[in-house]
Amino acid sequence: MEKSNKKQFKVDYIVQAALIAALYAVLTYLQAFMFPGSTSMAIQFRVSEVLCMLAVFTPAAIPGLTIGCLIANIMNTGTLPVDIVIGTLASLLAAVSMYMLRNARIKGLPVLASLMPAIFNGILVGLEIEIFFIEGPFNFVSFLIQAGCVALGELGVCVVLGLPFAYLVQKLNLFKRQ
Repeated sequence: MEKSNKKQFKVDYIVQAALIAALYAVLTYLQAFMFPGSTSMAIQFRVSEVLCMLAVFTPAAIPGLTIGCLIANIMNTGTLPVDIVIGTLASLLAAVSMYMLRNARIKGLPVLASLMPAIFNGILVGLEIEIFFIEGPFNFVSFLIQAGCVALGELGVCVVLGLPFAYLVQKLNLFKRQ
């Protein structure tokens, strides 16, 4: 790749990441404003999580989603510092794994990738809820319930909304395969 193409790629990468971060943060903030609690409860349905599907199309989604989640969690009233860290870490791990699974398709759709936010958020945020918000000693059954509730919301967004969104992005050829 010649020097000017490398520079253009870097600019495109930064712009994409910034746009994804801004969209994620704004969508989460607007939803939290319009429907209090819907973005931060155990069963949350963050519509902005549909943007996770962009990790299948561009590596710029990895920092974009991570930074967007960080900003959204900081702006979310009542969010504890531990949730800011763990929720952001879960988003980072999900985005990286989604990018790594970008070529694993079922009938042309990134089904396996769409499960990653549910898996990482379910486990990490479920542990966080069990350890920091449930009184008493760690209880594995209670953890499974917490993890299941978090994963359920993620599945709703990333599978039910995310797969049609990914199909649309793919059909419109909004990103060149990277």
